[in-house]
Amino acid sequence: MPDVIPGDGGGLSRRGLLASSAAAGGALWLLRGLVRPGGAYAADAPPAPTGFPAGVDIYRRVYENWAGEIHTDQLWTCAPRHAQDVLDVVNWAYGAGWTVRAQGKRHGWAPLTVADGTPAASRVVLLDTTAHLTAMSLERRGADGSAEVRVQTGATLEDLLAFAGAAGHGVTAAPAPGQLSVGGALAIGAHGTAVPAVGESPPPGHGYGSLSNLVTELTAVVWDEDTGRYALRTVGRAEPDCDALLTHLGRSLVTEAVLRVGADQNLRCRSFLDIPAGELFAAPAAAAGQRTLARFVDRTGRAEAIWFAFTDKPWLKVWSVAPRRPLGSREVDEPYNYPFSDSLPEPVARLAGSLVSGAWASAPLFGQVQYLLAKVALTGDITDVLLSGDLVREVLNGDVLTHLLAGGLRSDLWGASRNLLEYIRPTTLRETANGYAVLVRRADLQWVVSRFADFYRTLLAEYAARGEYPVNGQVEIRVTGLEDPSVCGVPGARPPLLSALRPRPDRPDADTAVWIDILSLPATPALHRFYREVEQFLFALDGDRATVRVEWSKGWAYTETAAWSDPDVLARTVPAALRAGGGPGWDEAVAALDRLDPHHVVSSPFLDTLLR
Repeated sequence: MPDVIPGDGGGLSRRGLLASSAAAGGALWLLRGLVRPGGAYAADAPPAPTGFPAGVDIYRRVYENWAGEIHTDQLWTCAPRHAQDVLDVVNWAYGAGWTVRAQGKRHGWAPLTVADGTPAASRVVLLDTTAHLTAMSLERRGADGSAEVRVQTGATLEDLLAFAGAAGHGVTAAPAPGQLSVGGALAIGAHGTAVPAVGESPPPGHGYGSLSNLVTELTAVVWDEDTGRYALRTVGRAEPDCDALLTHLGRSLVTEAVLRVGADQNLRCRSFLDIPAGELFAAPAAAAGQRTLARFVDRTGRAEAIWFAFTDKPWLKVWSVAPRRPLGSREVDEPYNYPFSDSLPEPVARLAGSLVSGAWASAPLFGQVQYLLAKVALTGDITDVLLSGDLVREVLNGDVLTHLLAGGLRSDLWGASRNLLEYIRPTTLRETANGYAVLVRRADLQWVVSRFADFYRTLLAEYAARGEYPVNGQVEIRVTGLEDPSVCGVPGARPPLLSALRPRPDRPDADTAVWIDILSLPATPALHRFYREVEQFLFALDGDRATVRVEWSKGWAYTETAAWSDPDVLARTVPAALRAGGGPGWDEAVAALDRLDPHHVVSSPFLDTLLR
């Protein structure tokens, strides 16, 4: 490893990398934890909007999303205490010519709430559901072991899963971050990673699609033509409009939902860091006898690959159902069991900060450090650190290694489902991400990952050869099943119309979704151009074998300089992917959401452009 890393400014020395104040400042920004900018408005702030409902707290606050790419002026924000407060705010907005946007924990990338740079003068009020709308209750226990949980949409997934777990219930899969609001998760069709293992039949209440598919009923704010006002309406899963409201992208306002959950299952999670990417993502023709992703998925049904940039061995996590603790597994009784990724050691954080400060060519070093950090913390093996270059050893110094090893090894964990499914805290590295779901037959899973891996590896090398390093994070690959409405237990239920996991009626054999995300630090040069090339490659995959849909909460519709901006992708590609195969889909959902909010009070310019 050279003592000087080439970069835009001529080079970055070892001393400069580890000690520069710029790197330290960048590290603080990247690892800033929960963002709570603004607070209550100051005494000299403008008065509240005329006629705003009395008794509802309203104040000015900056909106900033997860990666900081969406940052607004201080906008009017309110904290309703009851569903009636929500309704009062929406009716006030309708009469006053304002719009209302629901916000949860802001852990998203796409501009589904507000756009970057939204000025303070905008006639929009944000509705913070997380302050008070957090109640939940156990509604029903079934003789089959399933149950129903009623939850207000400001509650977090972490609290929901803890509440269900305390009663002996859980879900098959969930997003890794627990600090997501239930409303936000349902709005974008949040998912985890799970398909049936070979020979596996899910217990009642368990399914392999999105969390939205577990809903049995919901309550939303909708237009009432008879009264000429907005009203709260409870809609059962088999009733008209429920399928449009389940994954509404922020085009509606849901205050409460009931979800069906199953009897909790203990899980085992094993980590592997010794499988070369060429083997894990091998082409089907060369995969016989190899440790491929498809083989792991067949065995346990639950796997995730994390492939750090410019490294050749991904971090593979494999979950399996394990009623009793396997010999050698470490029992855990709480979630977030990878502290090395939740809170980076200071030298590693400084290295991340150096990237933000302009040393983009150190991306290969950062990828190597991230991989070794995981390997040491999970397995205790420091061999690769000792054999690496001086700069890597200086970042992963003796104090860092001692700290990692002191926490105990974590490559084989066992416990209640939520303790294994939730593993990303808000203090983790703030990266941006693109996201796509590739719907295929289960037999084509390995074909998808091999095609993508070959393209990604080649493209990354081409950019590096030109002195460009757009990716300094990791590729994340997950695999889920598609929406099966029978999981919710309501006869006549239909899948969420706008879910990326909605099955194609003409392709019942396409039963699997491969989720592909590429993460990198915000503002990395050439990143949008790189993302665009990846996106165009995915959209061009064999249409007879694959249907590619965007992951609503992530980045998509790339031009060479921006996300969510390609007019052709917004107007044609995205809708076409949800029209494909016939049956109710894009057009039915857009029509229903327009009918339920004909005045577009719960909307935004971006959503009005997208949902047309």
